Amino acid sequence: MKGILILLLGTFFTLSQLITSAQIKLDVKKKVNNQATQRANQRTDQIIDKGFDKLEEGVGSLFKKKEKKAETEQEAKPEEKTIASKSKTASPEDQPVPEEKPKPQLTWAKYDFVPGSEIIFEDNLEGEQNGEFPGKWDLVSGSVENANFDGQNVIYFIKCNANSGGNIIPLLKNSTEDYLPEEFTVEFDAWYGEKSSNYYVNFADIKNQQKIDKTMRATEKWVRFSKNGGAYEKDINEKSYPGFSSGQYDKTSKWRHIAISFNTRALKAYIDDARILNIPNLGYNPTGITLAYHNPSGTTVGYIKNIRIAKGAVPLYDKFLTDGKFVTTGIKFDVNKATIKPESMGTINYVVKMMTDHPELKFSVEGHTDSDGEDAANQKLSEARSKSVLEAMVNLGISSDCLTSKGHGESKPMTGNDTPEGKAQNRRVEFVKF
Repeated sequence: MKGILILLLGTFFTLSQLITSAQIKLDVKKKVNNQATQRANQRTDQIIDKGFDKLEEGVGSLFKKKEKKAETEQEAKPEEKTIASKSKTASPEDQPVPEEKPKPQLTWAKYDFVPGSEIIFEDNLEGEQNGEFPGKWDLVSGSVENANFDGQNVIYFIKCNANSGGNIIPLLKNSTEDYLPEEFTVEFDAWYGEKSSNYYVNFADIKNQQKIDKTMRATEKWVRFSKNGGAYEKDINEKSYPGFSSGQYDKTSKWRHIAISFNTRALKAYIDDARILNIPNLGYNPTGITLAYHNPSGTTVGYIKNIRIAKGAVPLYDKFLTDGKFVTTGIKFDVNKATIKPESMGTINYVVKMMTDHPELKFSVEGHTDSDGEDAANQKLSEARSKSVLEAMVNLGISSDCLTSKGHGESKPMTGNDTPEGKAQNRRVEFVKF
């Protein structure tokens, strides 16, 4: 900048000197003819033009330097801003808004198992002491104890020999009698480790019911559940879980939900969301239940939990036509939460299909709890659970205009809360016409 100003001053000084010099020369030669005077004036104009050209070049270069400097600063701004953002904590307004994660959707869309509504036997192992024998069971063979596994109380079939396992039967007052109705369901969760193991459901109490039919070989009347398949009575009927072939074993350790539905003579069996057995004629009358675990390798142990035996009910739609509502204990939730368990989808899918087939139906989804815990907490929990069911049905295509939800907490029990079966009966969801 300083050099340019000196150049400008020098240019103006030169011009003034030239002009003065020219004027002096013109004054001395007064008698020179007009042509000489004209030529001198032209020479003066040229000198002035050259001076102004230099002046304009100087000014132009000055602005070009300013423009180049501004461009350089502008190009540097993003980098400077990046550096500044690293050195400073961005304000909440500047921070990127995290993308909202999609809510987890319930799967088991084709699951059609609907549990019975009248509970015969329920054991969620609440209050059981670790290391003791399960309080609601009797032992037939093997070694079995209570344990805590995966953060939950479980029935533990202990590894004790090459064919480790055991057999247990539910403790019921009428265990010597045929206590299974013509329609019933059985459910439990079973743990499978990395190696092969099997759980069995026998359709008789093999300890107490021999007098019912002395010729009955109860130990052969079973359904066997492996991790990825099932078989009925010495493999007469065998089927694998979708995606697995016979004999193929998934080495991933996991819980699997086992379910059985019996109707007069037909039996269906499920592992998680898939029906693996469909037996049209069982061939005999089931009289009781024995649960067993068998480990062919003798190297693993078995765990089960959440066992339920229930009486089958009148079809829900028929019940609705009679009473203007229907009740289900088949919609289950995580303990003290409104999170719907996947196995509940059989009942939810059934109701969704009912409403799709009969679009005139409108239901109030009403939640109920047992009496454990504070009244206010149970009220809030029942409201949240009924809302969760409503939202699940809307996600499956039912219009929100056809559904409302409310909770009643523990205020409307169906039965007493003094037994596990009573509590389970009171933990229910009702669909009431409106």
